[in-house]
Amino acid sequence: MTGGAPGGPQEAEAVVVGAGQAGLSAAWHLRRLGLVPGTDAVVLDRGPAPGGAWQFRWEALRLDDAHKVDDLPGMREIGLSFATADGDRPARDVVREYYDRYERAFDLRVRRPVEVTAVREAGDGRLRVETDRGALLTRALVNASGTWARPFRPYFAGAADFRGVQVSTPQYRSARDFAGLRVAVVGGGTSATGFLHELEGVAASTVWVTRRPVRFTDDPGAGVAAVRRADEAARAGRPLPSISSGTGLPATPRNLAAVERGLLVARPMFAAVEPDGLRWADGTFEPVDAIIWATGFRAELTHLAPLGLREPGGGVRVEQGRSVRDPRVFLAGYGPQASTIGANRAGRTVARQVVEYLRGAPAAA
Repeated sequence: MTGGAPGGPQEAEAVVVGAGQAGLSAAWHLRRLGLVPGTDAVVLDRGPAPGGAWQFRWEALRLDDAHKVDDLPGMREIGLSFATADGDRPARDVVREYYDRYERAFDLRVRRPVEVTAVREAGDGRLRVETDRGALLTRALVNASGTWARPFRPYFAGAADFRGVQVSTPQYRSARDFAGLRVAVVGGGTSATGFLHELEGVAASTVWVTRRPVRFTDDPGAGVAAVRRADEAARAGRPLPSISSGTGLPATPRNLAAVERGLLVARPMFAAVEPDGLRWADGTFEPVDAIIWATGFRAELTHLAPLGLREPGGGVRVEQGRSVRDPRVFLAGYGPQASTIGANRAGRTVARQVVEYLRGAPAAA
């Protein structure tokens, strides 16, 4: 990387935004393909420490069948594997430690904390990446910013007048914060079921509410179908569907036992939120003191808004991890690549395309 004109923005061949699973995978592959970390390929991360979004997750979360992390490329070369990680330690601590060791072992030179505020046309064929630490000019951008910063909370009449506590998934810290409270958990994914498990015996009561009927399954084909639907949406530029809505929830012994004792038995979505609880369309009322909105996330793409990548339907058209509207922009960990194994594969696919683009050759299909 060069400094550019005196007092002007720095320059790099490629900039990677985000140092979670997809960002680190892309950075590793870019290094393997010849781009020098910190010079040719610059990785920017808004987190205060390594670990991606995992560093912000709640205390009780552990690496288990429902919350897995696949190994980063090259991780086993340095004697690390999540398959043998200590399952008794908080997941956030394990991932933070492993990612830190990984970044140092491969000298990826991640810059943090750096907040990317906007990506714009530079006027000379390059992109201008604006951050709270200055600007960079780059020929290619790998966006791996994930979803953690954009939790989705659906609109419900009366929610603003609720007198209790309302939090989204990123704000949840510990079941202790809800001790003795009547808690509603809204959402049909693994975070919601995890919260219900943790709240059992701590909260005064829990009620689980989901938009769709809950399905517990160990069908390995469900995940493939869900990824296919996400890929179709990304290619068409439509808003991305929820992966968990297509895969169902894991039919682990723990979950199935919780169904039997009534903990993981969902009610259909309520019609309105009232100051002291939830009201269903049939008139029934559930008094609650707190609502945990475990209702998913949206891709964090707001900093890309100046490039006008969105389609009329609201999504971004992406094929093989590359923006259709702007071939300089690559999206790793987006849509069908959101799982950790998908993010790893995306890092490899995107890195190869970036290098081919930089060399002036057509991108691989």
